[in-house]
Amino acid sequence: MSEIKGIAAPAVSDWLTANLDGLPAPYRFDLIAAGGSNLTYITTAANGVRFVLRRGPLRARLATAHDMQREYRIMQALAGTCVPVPAMFAYCADESVNGAEFYCMEMVDGLVLRDRASTMEMSRGDCLRATESLVDVQVAFHQVDLGSVGLGDLSRHAGYIERQLSRWKKQVDAGRCRDVPLLDELHEVLRRSVPPATKARPGLAHGDYRFDNTVLDSNYRVSAVLDWELCTIGDPLADFIWSLGYWAEPGEQLTWLQDPPTKNPQFPRREVVTSLYAARSGDSLDDIDWYTAFSWWKQACIVEGIYSRMQNGASGGMKLEHVDLVGQRVIAYLERARSLL
Repeated sequence: MSEIKGIAAPAVSDWLTANLDGLPAPYRFDLIAAGGSNLTYITTAANGVRFVLRRGPLRARLATAHDMQREYRIMQALAGTCVPVPAMFAYCADESVNGAEFYCMEMVDGLVLRDRASTMEMSRGDCLRATESLVDVQVAFHQVDLGSVGLGDLSRHAGYIERQLSRWKKQVDAGRCRDVPLLDELHEVLRRSVPPATKARPGLAHGDYRFDNTVLDSNYRVSAVLDWELCTIGDPLADFIWSLGYWAEPGEQLTWLQDPPTKNPQFPRREVVTSLYAARSGDSLDDIDWYTAFSWWKQACIVEGIYSRMQNGASGGMKLEHVDLVGQRVIAYLERARSLL
């Protein structure tokens, strides 16, 4: 059995054999090339059935991220709701098996829109249908009854924005390798101008919902939502506006993704997506400029962390850009945030 990064094959195989019915050994593990966070493997059983194994990262983890049990619990709780998630098979809390907790879930086949190339066969109607489905599913998990699915205690229900502002500022400060005065200035402006909490009913916030964290079926509708590691109870509008930040349009130069699928001109424009969410959620978007500024500031904090790690010799998460360009991107994001306040 050949070695594969992040999998202690003999021990993991023994655990899978003991805990998964109908999925016999031997197993083949194929690592999906993704980010530098949690690791995901397409696992093939001896009978040819494929499923997914997901484990925490190999290196040091953030205190509040990469919680496999939390991610497993959320998707297990959403089974049977109108939120499409893969079926959960088994969870392993014993880190001695594989050096980290892990879980197994259903393999959902379909299309993942990671870049413009993945959208080339889609018509304007296909793109609209995918857009509507993406929004409908986000509205669905924002409005899920947390108590009825057993997620009411997932996190605090109040102060989501304040916690986010504090969390990301602390993370920047902890890894700071340069002075970025505008980041600090905007943090103060945002902290003093948080929209009234009475406008924000708590809901399930995915934390990084976008096309490439979903699987589309043959009709270009969302058949599974993946990567719930950042999920919490929070402000639905903040979660939606964060997702909207990934919705780049043709001709835009300053984007969050390096090759956003929505730059395909067949996709609706950002204002259409905003109108869809407002109509289908019934939520007020009066404070959209503030939330958009907050999202650009938060993205700047994330990329500043990548910049700092790159300066310290790590590869970071923006492999196609020189470290100096990553640093410049942070400033550009902050300037965009300032323009909205």
